[in-house]
Amino acid sequence: MNYGETFFWVITPYVTLVVLIGGLLWRYRYDKFGWTTRSSQLYESRLLRIASPLFHYGLVFVIAGHVIGLFIPASWTEAVGLSDHAYHLLARVFGGLAGLAVLAGLVLLIYRRRHYGPVFRATTVNDKVMYVALAVAVVAGLAATLSGAEYRDSVSPWFRSIFVFRPDAEAMAEATVFFKLHVIAGMVMVGLFPFTRLVHALSAPVGYLFRPYIVYRSRLRQNQSL
Repeated sequence: MNYGETFFWVITPYVTLVVLIGGLLWRYRYDKFGWTTRSSQLYESRLLRIASPLFHYGLVFVIAGHVIGLFIPASWTEAVGLSDHAYHLLARVFGGLAGLAVLAGLVLLIYRRRHYGPVFRATTVNDKVMYVALAVAVVAGLAATLSGAEYRDSVSPWFRSIFVFRPDAEAMAEATVFFKLHVIAGMVMVGLFPFTRLVHALSAPVGYLFRPYIVYRSRLRQNQSL
């Protein structure tokens, strides 16, 4: 194992986690009002109505596939009667469709930001870096999925080993170039996450359910009471 593999598969994952946790704490402490999607719907909504559902719904299935593929060992799926061939066939079909939906939505979102002046002027440097990293991650992941390359003997063991503080860099070294590029772009995305509009994914309007009622009084009733 050379120094490059040690850097990417042993050191970088923990640096990424530190940046993620520290960035989220800093953002919540010092930039609560910036914790937003910075929606540009007012500038252009026609294309957004197509691109946003494609991207977000596709991303839900992509994340679900990653959770199954990375956290669940092959022995578990085989134990419930799902053969390795059937698993990879399902992963290629559904993962490919979800990845294509995300890619199509991302292309439309990037086109929309570049083509419409008001939307482009509202785009920050962080947004541009985020789009580049996201595009690399999606394209590399989609290429790796459609190629049918094995990852449950390389990427998955390495990923799980990070959380027990025994990173298996040798397993990750066996992964294909597409998977390595996908993982590196993914770590860049995780590091950028707290500092971009993507942070809104951790927000939920929970307080809305418990806020007190707001009483509105018409101007006519106010004048009558006076």
